[in-house]
Amino acid sequence: MSLPHAILTALLEKPSSGLELTRRFDKSIGYFWSATHQQIYRELGKLEAEGFIRTLPSQAPARGQKKSYEVLPAGRAELARWTAAEQDPKPLRDTLLLRLRAAAVVGTAGLEADLRRHLELHRRQLAEYREIEERDFPPDRDAPEDRLRHLVLRAGIDLETFWTQWLGHALDQFAELPDAD
Repeated sequence: MSLPHAILTALLEKPSSGLELTRRFDKSIGYFWSATHQQIYRELGKLEAEGFIRTLPSQAPARGQKKSYEVLPAGRAELARWTAAEQDPKPLRDTLLLRLRAAAVVGTAGLEADLRRHLELHRRQLAEYREIEERDFPPDRDAPEDRLRHLVLRAGIDLETFWTQWLGHALDQFAELPDAD
């Protein structure tokens, strides 16, 4: 049930249309919780039906005009309830790790090149996160909401740092395997 909560969070930060939400997901929340345009619109309808959000009145009624949404008190209360609730960590599910395990029984053909590709992708993501950190979180930006947003970004930086280090180690180990490509 996290997508509705991600949408409530985004709408509390700034009332938006579905299209604006999709764009904002691509630039922020989407780094750790992705959703398609269709999923967002479907959830907006459900959230509105549940009384958590409402369509903002438009300035001039026009056919095909995009609707903007805002969070109602019930939606804020639901988000606060969900934020305060305990949740267990989710087990890691990563296809690359499963493929490495499978390689132990079927061979490693083609895997080293993909490890290198993954390493490059994680390096690029890490560089992007560091650029965001430098741009959006200067040392004087110290408000509580900024600290929390920075904490989320730091999780991304730390995860990408982990993956780049781990993949470097994996490639070193992979190179020493007798049947490596």
